[in-house]
Amino acid sequence: MEHKVTVNVRGAIQTAGVFAQRCGLAGALALLLLAPGCASHADRIAATQGHYFRGDLPAARTELDLLLKKPKRDADALLLDQAMVELSSGRPKEAERLLRTVRDHFDHLEQKDLAEGATSMLTDDTRLAYSGEDHEKVLVRAFLALSNLMADGGDAEAYSLQVNAKQKELIERAGGLEAHPELAATQVALGPYLRAMLQEESRVNADEVVRNRAMVASWQPEFRDAQVDLARAETTAPCAPGHGVIYVFALVGRGPAKQERLEIPTQAALLVADRIVSAVGKHNLPPTIAPIRIPVVVRQNNRIDRLQVAIDDQPKGDTATLVDVGMLAETHFQAKAPEIIGRAVARRVLKKAAVYAAKEATGANTAPGIDIALTLAGIAWEATEAPDTRCWSLLPDRIQVLRIEAPAGEHYITLTPADSYGRFGYSALSRVTVSEGRNTSVLVNFPDSHLVGEVLTSDWSVQRPAIEPAAAQQVELP
Repeated sequence: MEHKVTVNVRGAIQTAGVFAQRCGLAGALALLLLAPGCASHADRIAATQGHYFRGDLPAARTELDLLLKKPKRDADALLLDQAMVELSSGRPKEAERLLRTVRDHFDHLEQKDLAEGATSMLTDDTRLAYSGEDHEKVLVRAFLALSNLMADGGDAEAYSLQVNAKQKELIERAGGLEAHPELAATQVALGPYLRAMLQEESRVNADEVVRNRAMVASWQPEFRDAQVDLARAETTAPCAPGHGVIYVFALVGRGPAKQERLEIPTQAALLVADRIVSAVGKHNLPPTIAPIRIPVVVRQNNRIDRLQVAIDDQPKGDTATLVDVGMLAETHFQAKAPEIIGRAVARRVLKKAAVYAAKEATGANTAPGIDIALTLAGIAWEATEAPDTRCWSLLPDRIQVLRIEAPAGEHYITLTPADSYGRFGYSALSRVTVSEGRNTSVLVNFPDSHLVGEVLTSDWSVQRPAIEPAAAQQVELP
C-alpha cells in the first residue's frame, strides 16, 4: 500500500512538469494553485458551538443542517456534533442512529484511498475524507452505549464491549504499550463500568461484576469510587431490600478542540518526513526546516469541576470523573504528532519538487520572468495549505458518574454545578422513579454554569415531564 501511494505521489510530481511543458506558464500556475484556500472547519463550526454552549439547541440544529447541505469533507464531524445536540435534546434514539452511521463510516475509511492520499500530499490533509481521531473512534462507541442506555438499553452492553475492543485495536496499531506506554492511561473505563452496572442489576453472574469493577479500578486508579464499587461487588448485595440504584452520568465542561499552531519539527517528525520524501524520489530534506502549521488538540479552560447531587433536598454526593476526555484526546494526539508534522514537512519538500519540475519543463532557467512567476506561485501554494481542524467539537471535557441507592418510589433529583470553591450557576431539577432492585440512569450535560438541554432518565419517555422543558428546569442559586 505504501508503495502504491509513493508511485502516485511521484507521478503527480512528474505530471507537474509534463502539464507545464504542454500548457506553458499559465498551465503551470494553474496546477500549482490547486490548493483549497477556504474557511477551516473550526471557522465553520464556531456558530454551532456558540448556540450549543448557550443552550440554544434548536439554533444549533439549524446551523448544523445548513452546514450538512454543503459539506466540505467534514460531514462525519458534523454528524458527531449533531448527535450531541440530539442526545442533549432528549432524543437518544436519533443520537444513536447518527453515531452508528459515523462509526461504520470511520471503520470503512480505515481502508485508505490511495489516490486521495497522493492528492493530499500535493495539497493538504483536508483533502482526505475525515476518518476520525483515535479518541473519537473510541468515544463514538462510548456515546453509543450511553445513548442506548437512555433509550431502551437493549444494546448498551454490546456497545460497551465495542469500546474495549476498539481501544485495544488502536493501541496495538500504534505499536503496543511497549512503544507508547502513555496510552495505558487512555483506556476508557466507561465500557467495564456500564457492564458491571448492568450485570449487577441482572444478578446473573457475580464474578463478571467483580471482574469489570476490577477492570475499572485498574484502568482508572484515580477514579474516586473504584475501590468502593469493587468492595461492594465482592462482599455485599447490589442494594438493600426495598431500594433501587440511581446512576447519574454527567457530561461536564467543554471538551477538546483543534487549533492551528506553528510547530518546529522534532527529530521523530523529520524521520517520518525523510522516509516519505526518500520513497518518492531523489529528494532530500533541507538542512533547516521552518516552523510548520499543524492542527493541535487543546483543552479548554473550564470553571465547572463537578456536580453536587441531592435527592429530595438531601445531599447525596458529588459526581466523579470516570473518563477524562480532554486528557484522552491530548495523549492520542501526542502519540500521532510526529506523523502529522512529518507529513507536513514532506508535503513542503514535495511541493518544492513539483515547482522545480515545472521550471525545468518551461525552461525557466533561461527566462527570468517565468522563474519569478513560478517561484511566487510555489510560495502561494505553500501559504494556502490549511491545517486539518476537523473534529468532534461538542464533546465534554469529562464524563462523570455518581451511584446513589434510594428507596423505591418517586423522587426529585437536583443537580448543581460546582467549582473548587463550591456551588455556582443554576441547578437543574427532575423527577425520577426508582424501582426495587433496578437501575435508573440519569444523563445531564453541563458544559458550564447551566444545564444544556434536558435531564434524561432511562424511563424518561414513559414518564410525565420532569418539571417542564429544559428552560424551566434551571433554578438560579442564591
